[in-house]
Amino acid sequence: MNTYQTLIAELKDNLLILRLNRPEAMNALNAQMFDELDQFFSTDYKQYKVGCIILTGSGEKAFAAGADIKELHGLNSAQAEQLSSKGQRIFSLIENFHLPVIAAVNGFSLGGGCELAMACHIRIASSKARFGQPEVNLGIIPGYGGTQRLVQLIGKGKAMEFLLTGDMISADVALALGLANYVVAPEELLNTSIDLANKMNTKGPLALRGVIKCVNGYYTPGVNGYAMEARTFGEIADSEDFTEGTSAFIEKRKADFKGI
Repeated sequence: MNTYQTLIAELKDNLLILRLNRPEAMNALNAQMFDELDQFFSTDYKQYKVGCIILTGSGEKAFAAGADIKELHGLNSAQAEQLSSKGQRIFSLIENFHLPVIAAVNGFSLGGGCELAMACHIRIASSKARFGQPEVNLGIIPGYGGTQRLVQLIGKGKAMEFLLTGDMISADVALALGLANYVVAPEELLNTSIDLANKMNTKGPLALRGVIKCVNGYYTPGVNGYAMEARTFGEIADSEDFTEGTSAFIEKRKADFKGI
């Protein structure tokens, strides 16, 4: 298993808990953390035979309080564009990851941290969680997909308001807007996330992958989501999982999916 400096990977049965591990900096996203997230979601995940990933922050204060401002200070135009493109690419890896990725948001989820949470497939928030895109307070804009994913999740009007004001919102407001799927007591955050992950782990792996692919296809320019859905439906119908799932239903037993 790989040793990370800014991440902690904890195997728990058939799921993996991946912790952002810079609690002294409220888990701010620095260059090394980006590189390690890239490494994990590109290649290292293959070392772990799991069905779901839970992404959360170390400590009690923050999921991720944003980008490391010290690293941003002094960037020129070309360097800033390159950094933005790199962050977008890595968060796209998470958004399009073939396994469900649940963000367990345990505190501040601001700036790049909010963008990271939005790249995950589902967000479960502690009642102490706070969300926001405060980049305009620094005279910049979100650079890792925030202007795009926030609109997708909560609609243009409210997204525009929060992006232009930089205001922070509570977990309950995030839930009402659709930014969070659930809000739970802080002590229940991880258990709720694990319960949801375990529920997903009972489903067909190929089906989960297909759902993620097709839902993301809706937001991909030039992609006909309906055609992708029909094609993916047909591909899965050719799998052993499809035969097992339909047979189990007819025979009134629990399906034993293999992911093939």
